[in-house]
Amino acid sequence: MLGWVAIIRLGLVQMCLGAIVVLTTSTLNRLMVVELALPALLPGLLVGLHYGIQITRPHWGFFSDTQGRRSRWITGGMAVLALGGFGAALGVVIMQHSFAAGLALSVVAYAAIGLGVGASGTSLLALLASAAAPERRAAAATITWLMMVAGIAVTAGTVGALLDPYSPGLLLRIVAALGLGAVALTGLAIAGIEAKVEPRPPEPKAKLREGLAEIWAEPAARRFTVFVFLSMTAYFMQELILEPYAGLVFGFTPGQSTSLSGAQNGGVFLGMLTVGIAATGFGLGRLRSWVVGGCLGSAASLAAVSLVAQTGSGAALIAAAVALGFCNGVFAVAAIAAMMALAGQGRDRREGTRMGLWGAAQAIAAGIGGLAGAGLADLLRGLMGSDAAGFGAVFLIEAMLFVLAAALAVRAVAPGTRAPRPLAGEG
Repeated sequence: MLGWVAIIRLGLVQMCLGAIVVLTTSTLNRLMVVELALPALLPGLLVGLHYGIQITRPHWGFFSDTQGRRSRWITGGMAVLALGGFGAALGVVIMQHSFAAGLALSVVAYAAIGLGVGASGTSLLALLASAAAPERRAAAATITWLMMVAGIAVTAGTVGALLDPYSPGLLLRIVAALGLGAVALTGLAIAGIEAKVEPRPPEPKAKLREGLAEIWAEPAARRFTVFVFLSMTAYFMQELILEPYAGLVFGFTPGQSTSLSGAQNGGVFLGMLTVGIAATGFGLGRLRSWVVGGCLGSAASLAAVSLVAQTGSGAALIAAAVALGFCNGVFAVAAIAAMMALAGQGRDRREGTRMGLWGAAQAIAAGIGGLAGAGLADLLRGLMGSDAAGFGAVFLIEAMLFVLAAALAVRAVAPGTRAPRPLAGEG
């Protein structure tokens, strides 16, 4: 079984995943919409492609379940992700001179990002779910997600500071250094970990369709899949429009809007840390209560993000974004802890397949949510004749989805589910 040091090392891999992905969904998105004056729908489609490719997550989880080794999928996926991230940045730079060439490169790059995240992320979560002791799974989920969000927040804040004054060459140098660092750190973090756990002999006769059918036959897994889809649609609707909103309505520079994303993710980190300490550390409250409370708090925060446009205050926007991040973090880590607990239940040796199924539901929802948010923002800005009103209406729609997700969580998350306290010591 994995000890705490090994779990923290796997958290470093999650941190690398988040660090690369945040640039493609925040900084590059903002550059396309504001600096290149392209419709928000374009980066929405590209990010939707990267999430759509992640429908392959059940395949990666099933492969890692049945072929006996997860480390190669983790490291190989990270390398593909890093290449995709650099390609996406290069595509934005090329668009300034040749839109068609830049778009073609971006399509390939975002597809690579989807493959890399799917292979690496799903296999990593499967390794945690299968190799961590049952009483440590919720704590492992909290630790690794805290590290991932910390990586996102630090990356967004640091890149935001380094990117002013913006230049294409500077962007490419930053993304290249980040990608190389992520691949190197992943290799060091994962080295030797799988050798410490009980080997999983291959299942050469196993079939993906049969594995998925076995999981879908479990009522708890079905309900949780639907909850993941709805809540993640709400979660990701603001992902592609918050920075353009800051730039177009509040006059934020590229560095300032990237730093706003960093502040928001800092709020996510604090929210996750709160649940980690209160629920996982001290056993306070049930996971369902944390999930429902996080969803409702996210809805209220989104309403605040919409309303601050009337004040024109950048400080008020930052405060509302941090509150949104905090509530998102509360909801997300509690849902992840419940997911880790469910992953180890039901038919044995299918942790990767379950994580892949939920990962695919999340990815499809993220793609739909990001695309819907960007498309609605373009549509409503035109119909309402105001950037502030158009963006604000989308944030309110997202808030309503979070209210629905809270209602669904009442059935999707078992009422008796608690986050177990972590055990002391190293194993």
